[in-house]
Amino acid sequence: MKLVIAEKPSVALSIASVIGANTKQDGYMEGNGYLVSWCYGHLVELADAAAYNERYAKWVKDDLPILPELWQYAVTRDKKKQFDILAGLMKDKRVQSLVCATDAGREGELIFRLVYEKAGCKKPFERLWISSMEDKAIKDGFDRLKPGADYDNLYASALCRSQADWLVGINATRLFSVLYGAVLTVGRVQSPTLAMLTERAAQIAGFKKEKYYKVHINPGDTDAVSENIKTKAEADKLRAACDKQQAVCRSVKTEKKTVNPPRLFDLTALQREANKIYGYTAQQTLDYAQSLYEKKLITYPRTDSQYLTADMGDTAAKVIALVKEKILFGERSDFTPDILRVTDDKKVSDHHAIIPTAELMKTSVEAIPEAEGNILCLIAARLLCATAAPHVYEAVTAEFDCAKNVFTAKGRTVISDGWKSIDASFRNGLKNKPDSEEKEGEKTLPLLTEGQIFDSVDAAVSEHTTTPPKAYTEDTLLAAMERAGNEDTDADAERRGLGTPATRAGIIEKLVQKGFVKREKRQLIPTDKGINLIKVLPENLTSPKLTAEWENALTEIAKGKTAAPEFMAGIAALTRSLVQDNATPADNLKELFAPARKPLGVCPRCGTNVYEGKRNFYCGNRECRFVMWKDDRFFTSKGKTLTAELAGKLLKDGKAAVKGLTSKAGKPYDAVVLLADTGEKYVNFKLDFPDKKDG
Repeated sequence: MKLVIAEKPSVALSIASVIGANTKQDGYMEGNGYLVSWCYGHLVELADAAAYNERYAKWVKDDLPILPELWQYAVTRDKKKQFDILAGLMKDKRVQSLVCATDAGREGELIFRLVYEKAGCKKPFERLWISSMEDKAIKDGFDRLKPGADYDNLYASALCRSQADWLVGINATRLFSVLYGAVLTVGRVQSPTLAMLTERAAQIAGFKKEKYYKVHINPGDTDAVSENIKTKAEADKLRAACDKQQAVCRSVKTEKKTVNPPRLFDLTALQREANKIYGYTAQQTLDYAQSLYEKKLITYPRTDSQYLTADMGDTAAKVIALVKEKILFGERSDFTPDILRVTDDKKVSDHHAIIPTAELMKTSVEAIPEAEGNILCLIAARLLCATAAPHVYEAVTAEFDCAKNVFTAKGRTVISDGWKSIDASFRNGLKNKPDSEEKEGEKTLPLLTEGQIFDSVDAAVSEHTTTPPKAYTEDTLLAAMERAGNEDTDADAERRGLGTPATRAGIIEKLVQKGFVKREKRQLIPTDKGINLIKVLPENLTSPKLTAEWENALTEIAKGKTAAPEFMAGIAALTRSLVQDNATPADNLKELFAPARKPLGVCPRCGTNVYEGKRNFYCGNRECRFVMWKDDRFFTSKGKTLTAELAGKLLKDGKAAVKGLTSKAGKPYDAVVLLADTGEKYVNFKLDFPDKKDG
């Protein structure tokens, strides 16, 4: 009997139905020689620092760096029941071997292997590696199960990723949190991503708008424009020189241009487009795509390829026909697809590009939840566009002489719509149409010839303003993460950029959840906390180049080209130097994370504001020695504690009425407390009884 372990219950049920394990048990399915069970994501994770030594439960700088010699793992608390079920099944004498059926990627491999190792299982296992949850794909996958050892390098890469993130995250987070007195979460990929956001925010904040001007003339109803002019006076002078004067067409250049169809979607490209069109966050898009995958409607979403393998030609053609039948994008979708355009075995690694599946045949698209339906339609439209004909147009550039200056007019004439007609039909069907990405100045120009003369042209001036860089959206940030460090990385590197297609959404969400970034409409804006965090971090933690190199090294480990111990030794060395080189906080940055302080009153000695501390009320002037202690014996001996309200009254009026004081004999009484400060080390207080004086 074989034990099949999937990543999620829904996937396990799909697999079980295909292989005939139809009898439901507690935490698994059984039948036809199989037991099929599941994880709930990560059932086993790296243990917390305190598991290595109890003193690590407290964050103390002198304990750093924490570098485990032997890594420990723990079962996730709320998932222990399912782990125990899996461990029991692994020990079941009926089970002769296992099948790893977690998601076919780096993290899926890690999820299975950690459960396998933690349970102490030694039984042989095979790997199910599929890119679709369709019944046929599952059957074919079980017909060609591969030895588990074939994926040892992938597991080593996943383990290195997990351990490297632990080392950098645990040590750097504790170090900088202790140094600056605030919880400052630091991450291998998170920090350089935040650095990009803060750099863009600084560029926007420091941008100074400048006006510039253009002069326009209208030879033959054509809008011909000058170069940018710095001052209004210069522009007015040129306008006056050209108005009602003669213009001559000095040249007409015509160029046939081709815009090739877009590539198929990998996960990052899908997330970017979904953000532009629907405003979905990267995490939302991943969640919707994962749900569609589990419903068998699209292929595996966590892919970094934008191509199909050559043997998928017939499948792609069948799916395109289904898309035309089930998801209409207008009459112009009737075309002969060019499948070869989207196939390239060399550009497909673990998984091919995301496309719909033949399951569309059995599915009512209208019955799918709206957000998931939007993602499905987006993927379907991209498949049609990617296999359609190129968009061809004729670009025309005309130059005119007028008053010894050159004016330029540009236009275009479409020769063949090609894939853009499908894209236009898709976009026209959207409820909320995104802004057009077409450039200005692309209208058709009238027929022009060189040497053509235009008498008495009109001239006008237009005013423009330079614009600052745009704040990042999830679309543009994902693109920046994908490109990060590329200019400094080997062009032949297996993978470059920050994170992977599967992890980038989680990084963005973590930055938002930790309060380092906020969403304003579709923009991602770093908060003061996020900006300040980048100020205190060293360059090696904020460098996209270094993190991109790490990500490439992890890919090299998965390919068997780099040794895992070598990579981890580098991470450990970086962690040691990080602690050594940042032993003290920077003097000019110490107060960056100090909590906002509300003054209670004014110091009677120097006039500076007085603030509340944990145990006292202190003067904000460090040179001044004025302090009122909350547990001052004057108050505790009378059964009272100096509260913020009472301290405020004493600072404001020099006195405060207090009820319920207790005498040495234990009797209650009321009195007025006077602030009787003499400027000595300790502040003095006195009692006054105004009622007795009056009597």
